[in-house]
Amino acid sequence: MIGTRSVRTVALAVSSIALLSACGSNNNSATPSTSASVNCATGTLKASGSTAQKNAMGDWINSYQGSCSGATIDYSATGSAAGITDFTNNQTSFAGSDSALKAAQLPAANARCAAGSAIDIPMVAGAIAVTYNLPGVTTLVLDPATTAKIFANQITKWNDPAIAALNPSATLPAASIAQYHRSDGSGTTDNFSKWLAAAAPMAWTFGTGKVWTAPGGQGAKGSDGVASAVSSTPNSIGYMELSFAKNANLTVAQIDNGGGAVTLTTDSAGKSLSAATVTGTGNDLSLKFDYATKAAGVYPIVLVTYEITCEKGLPADQLALLKSFLTYTSSAAAQAGLSGKGYIPLPADLLTKVQASVAALS
Repeated sequence: MIGTRSVRTVALAVSSIALLSACGSNNNSATPSTSASVNCATGTLKASGSTAQKNAMGDWINSYQGSCSGATIDYSATGSAAGITDFTNNQTSFAGSDSALKAAQLPAANARCAAGSAIDIPMVAGAIAVTYNLPGVTTLVLDPATTAKIFANQITKWNDPAIAALNPSATLPAASIAQYHRSDGSGTTDNFSKWLAAAAPMAWTFGTGKVWTAPGGQGAKGSDGVASAVSSTPNSIGYMELSFAKNANLTVAQIDNGGGAVTLTTDSAGKSLSAATVTGTGNDLSLKFDYATKAAGVYPIVLVTYEITCEKGLPADQLALLKSFLTYTSSAAAQAGLSGKGYIPLPADLLTKVQASVAALS
């Protein structure tokens, strides 16, 4: 029967995200550890949203279903905006969004939940890479103001004096810049524009949000669409979640927020994530990032993908499987397995809060 928990348990190994069947009791500890176990549940779960977490979700779902044969989980990477719409229209059990629910979205999201409120649970952490395809240039430094002007179509040539001043050792061509941005409603766009607005307020005058509003450039659908466009177009630039840049073997620009050029690494982006503050209340864990930080060695353009769901009131045939699956994805083992795939494990303090929020779903 849908929603019934299997007696089989799942052991999670750090060295891979694979799940190993074993007999044992459910471990509800909120303390991160090197391994964890979670009871399988059976049934069918539908979700949609963020393309930034597509690769992580794909691996997690394959691993979970590989050991939980009675479970089917379908995640469609349609973009954050579409995911929230699907959730509020009662088409899915949870939405993946790279931005927490905004005040204007809360009434509809809460109305979808029969006995409680919709909450934001951060699950997949990553960084937004500014990638480029510039033959002969293997290292490129950009600052917020220059990046803002490129994406606002105010700097249109690669040998512009502003870019040249940041890269005195590079041979920059006189070629036109082919700029790519997201064409669909995107939490990646929301976070990228928040960085531009916070770190370059005089240069970026187009606000923030999931929908791209700056002039010029070309739109591409999804992080994979932007990655494909940049990969196939010489003299191009775009922004995307790091895992897609890695998959496409794209070169990533260094970012200088004012404290020196910073290479995007798990460590440099992790410092931004560790400094984030929780702005939600109770089991809602919406976060605020300091996009304008000038701290040395800190990569400033980061995001988390939230799993947006009902704190209470999901139908029983969805709740058991959702809680089991999110218990797995928020385990220390599953998080650790993301490191080699272009994602960043959630910081330990935040992970403890996430595990408690998942445990409270009812």
